[in-house]
Amino acid sequence: MALVVALVILIIATLIFHFTSPWWFTPLASNWQTIDDTINITFWVTGLVFIAVNSFLAFALFRYRFDRNRRADYEPENKKLETWLVIATGLGIAAMLAPGLFVWNSFIKVPKEAHLVEAVGQQWSWSFRLPGADGQFGQSAVELITEQNPFGINPDDVNGLDDVLIKGNEMHLQQGQAIKLQLRSKDVLHSFSVPQFRVKMDLVPGLTSYMWFTPTKAGRFELLCQELCGMAHYTMRGIIQVDPPTEYQTWLASQPTFSQTQQKPQADNVAGKGLYQSCSACHGQAGEGNVALDAPALAGQGAWYLERQLQYFQQGIRGAHKDDVQGQQMAAMARMLANNEAIRQISAYIATLSPKSATASGDAGKGKALYHNCSFCHGEAGEGNYNQNAPRLAGQHDWYLRRQLEHFKQGIRGAHQQDLFGKQMIMMSRLLQSPQAIDDVVAYITALPGAVETIEEPRQTLTAQTAEQE
Repeated sequence: MALVVALVILIIATLIFHFTSPWWFTPLASNWQTIDDTINITFWVTGLVFIAVNSFLAFALFRYRFDRNRRADYEPENKKLETWLVIATGLGIAAMLAPGLFVWNSFIKVPKEAHLVEAVGQQWSWSFRLPGADGQFGQSAVELITEQNPFGINPDDVNGLDDVLIKGNEMHLQQGQAIKLQLRSKDVLHSFSVPQFRVKMDLVPGLTSYMWFTPTKAGRFELLCQELCGMAHYTMRGIIQVDPPTEYQTWLASQPTFSQTQQKPQADNVAGKGLYQSCSACHGQAGEGNVALDAPALAGQGAWYLERQLQYFQQGIRGAHKDDVQGQQMAAMARMLANNEAIRQISAYIATLSPKSATASGDAGKGKALYHNCSFCHGEAGEGNYNQNAPRLAGQHDWYLRRQLEHFKQGIRGAHQQDLFGKQMIMMSRLLQSPQAIDDVVAYITALPGAVETIEEPRQTLTAQTAEQE
């Protein structure tokens, strides 16, 4: 009888939890209501079977409970019962599978009016591409990837000259416009998933996959990689911003084309040196930094990283937190740079400065094991990696590294919604669970001799991949 009561309680508790559970689908923001309908059909079929089986089991335990005066009958076969069970089971399976076939039929048939968008995945970030006025993507291959050509577009393919490039984890889409999303990976297996859109698809190295959907609600939605794509794959996140048509067109007009990115003139280092004079009062003439002035070392950093941080300071993405006193000072200084060209010039000059060595307290031996997680992005020698959006760490002051890790852990840095790389660092910094762990990993980093930052060569296991011609 105790087991009978337990089974009845299990059925009732399961039903209550199902209908009152706080864990349910996110609000639908695309045309794929049929995905929800299919899942709900599965819940109904499996739910009814769960109730029926456990109710029958409770009934059988109660009805045929032990009685000394009653003897059980042995019946190895019952064709009538087996026939009905096969029929009922077959109908249940058909009820679950048949709707999925109709949904899949719609999923693979892209509407003619769908706009083409390419999403490119790499450990551990996203980038995006749109075709230009010709409606066609240019050819691309991993061996063509450089700092100046991060998408690996073939410069000799005229179809690629007007391709619109979005190098970052945030992509805008037009509300109500059907989208064909073309997917490719630079390195390993990834997966494109936005829960509110109800569709996901894998990105397979060497292949081009696709899916389609129509975003129906304006707003910001988190993009997730739902594949185990390597160490800390959960940090591979992005943002899909769905805009009304007018706002989307305004955003689109501000994005560069491939030809525009290739025509950018070389930065003027002489002008950058002049602009740097105001920075040298704190950071030093050689960019060596100054602990007394809370100024970190700048020498050795890539120009791309310096540009991004200066823009973040100007835009309030970094240095706006009330507890980030030094960041607030830098935000004020960054605003003295008149425009993006000035930022580019000063960054290019700083990138020519040679880094110095640094020392720190802490157990570097223990820090080496902790740094293993960091090395996937920042490099074995702390040299930084442009492809991973990871700055140089070698040669940086221990106090600055420690402060930044503490700021990431506390959400003082990286919490701004537009600082997507900072959000990744927040998650990674929390792997260091104590102040001593921070001291140890900092001690190991400052002991690194460092190396010149390079563009990571494509993995030898990959073959050149060419985007589909639409």
